[in-house]
This record gives sequence, structure tokens and C-alpha cells, in this order.
Amino acid sequence: MTRPDGSPPPSPGAPRRLDGLAALPAALDGAVVTVGMFDGVHRGHRALLDRVAAEAAARRVPAAAVTFDRHPLAVLRPGSEPALLTTLDRKVELLGDAGMQLVLVLEFTRELSEVGAGAFATQVLFDGLAARAVVVGENFRFGHKAAGDPALLAELGRPRGVEVVAVPLRTAGDEVVSSTRVRAELAAGDVAAAAASLGRPHAVEGVVVAGDGRGRPLLGIPTANLAIAPGIAIPADGVYAGHLTDAGPEGSGEPQGGAPDNRGVVRPAAISVGTNPQFGTDRRVEAHVLDFDGDLYGHRVSVSFAHHLRDQATFADLDELVAQIKADVDQTRRLLSSPPGGTVRTGGSSRPTP
Repeated sequence: MTRPDGSPPPSPGAPRRLDGLAALPAALDGAVVTVGMFDGVHRGHRALLDRVAAEAAARRVPAAAVTFDRHPLAVLRPGSEPALLTTLDRKVELLGDAGMQLVLVLEFTRELSEVGAGAFATQVLFDGLAARAVVVGENFRFGHKAAGDPALLAELGRPRGVEVVAVPLRTAGDEVVSSTRVRAELAAGDVAAAAASLGRPHAVEGVVVAGDGRGRPLLGIPTANLAIAPGIAIPADGVYAGHLTDAGPEGSGEPQGGAPDNRGVVRPAAISVGTNPQFGTDRRVEAHVLDFDGDLYGHRVSVSFAHHLRDQATFADLDELVAQIKADVDQTRRLLSSPPGGTVRTGGSSRPTP
């Protein structure tokens, strides 16, 4: 059974996250390991991770992934790094969903970038994670100046009895499924193509904050305005149909005093991305949750994008704008009448912000 946003179900138990080599357990007795940025954990990554999980199961050892806390270009050429498809926390969660039991997160620093291929393989893979096998993509490069490749890794591992498996890249049509491809699809507003590459709809997350106060009183259509972390990939400006998932108040524990627990509730939403040319706002993501009246202020939510409805536009007057927004809501309702992977739950006590 898939999740309401179309993503696969989580694997049993969350992965054990290890931040830095110092967090590695001394008693680790073998693992099957892979290494990569894994931005988005898309279908190409999943093909590789499936092989890791299978090799680990065959050897009865944990499946482990080594990843990095930031894009390498953020350190090597600051300002040139691409927008990321997921936050680090979400990436770790997705790696767990893909069957990784251990996720080693390395802080990418200039010092790390200068570690040679042999030293990296020895310190991180062979000694640190006690790798019995290493599974990588056929285009894998590692170490200072990307000097290492699968052939060198196999040469380094052979005296230790470590098998190296190079997995062919996954393609869709004539193009490799990659994080770069997903970013291009999002930049074009083609969220359906991005979902096909990811294996789930693209989603962004953030805390609901106060908007400009015109949604409910002026337009009669309240919206939840997301404060999204800088550097996260957002689809092109436009209007989309998708879903909003409520994770509950930021920093809250279990609901108190019989308060309703809306965490994990998924609701259909019409989503606007952009500057709102009618009013000249900053670029933002705001979602109108269908058939819903409650309070979402201060809640952490996730918004996923299923369909592109239209580009942004300026209208002759407010009446024309409101008519178009209502048409967007009607189209969203039609498109999401049979949500992927399950029934959308409605109700609760969360109010979209104006």
C-alpha cells in the first residue's frame, strides 16, 4: 500500500542515523554499503538502493548508505550549488524507506574534499562501516579531484575480500534518471514528469506563517503560507493541484487534554507558487486546503505537487481573479477526486492562514 502522496510505504523501523565517523558503533560487524549525495532519492537511486538491500539481506548484515549534509558545490564553489530536492532529514527518512538500516551523514568540508580516494575508502567504507560489499553506480566517482571510480574501489577492496558491485544507471526513454533531470522538470513546471522520475510527487515542507491577510477577507479563499528553508527546489511559478500533509504544531509532543491529533492527515489542496503578480508579493508557496476550516498557524506541513493547472497571470479586477481561483479549486477537486494510493482524510481543527 502506498502513502496518500503516492510514495512507497516506509520500511520497518526508521534508519539509524549516524552523524560523522565518531558516531559509528565500534561493534559493527559488517555491512553492505553505498555512497552518494542521493538528492531526492529518485527512481535511479532506488534501483541502486534495492541492490544494496538485496546484497545485505543475502549476507545477513545491515544495509548502509553514506551521504553528505550539503551539496559539495556549496563548499567547493559557493553560490553555484543546485537547489536541493529534499531536506537532509527527509533524505534520511527516504533512505530508510528504501531499506537502508544505517545512514552515515558526513559533513562535507573542504578538508573532506581533499581526502584521497584510497584514504576515503579505507577510513569510511572498509574500517568505519566494515563493508563486506560496496554497491555504487557505474559512473561513481570519489576522493580528491574525483580520482576514484568503481575499478579503483574494486582494486582497493580485493585484498580485504570486499566485493564491489557497479550498477548500471537507470534510464527513462533516452535520458538517465538523475537529480539534475528532476530539477529541470520542476523548473519547467512539469510536476507530473518530476513525479515519474522521483517515484512520488515532489513535495516541499515548512512551517505555516502569517500571510498578507487578504486571502479570507478580500478573496474569500484562505491559504496556508509556507516558510520553506532556503535552497530547496520549488516548481516553476504557477498554480498546481496537490496535497497538504499536517505534521502538527512545530516542536510539539503528543496532543494534550484530548486535543485532536491531525498529524499525518493528508488533504487535497490548490497550490500557488510565485510572486502573485496581482499584488506583487515575494515568491512563496501557499495552499488553499479544500473543504477545510481550521487553524494551521505554526504547524509544520508538507505540500506535494500532483498536477500543473496553469501559469501565473494578472487579471483585470478582483472579481476576475476570484472567478479564476474558484475555477482552479474546481479543477483541483476533479483531478484529486481519486487521490493516489488511498483515501484523503478530511476534518480536524486546522485553519489555513489568510
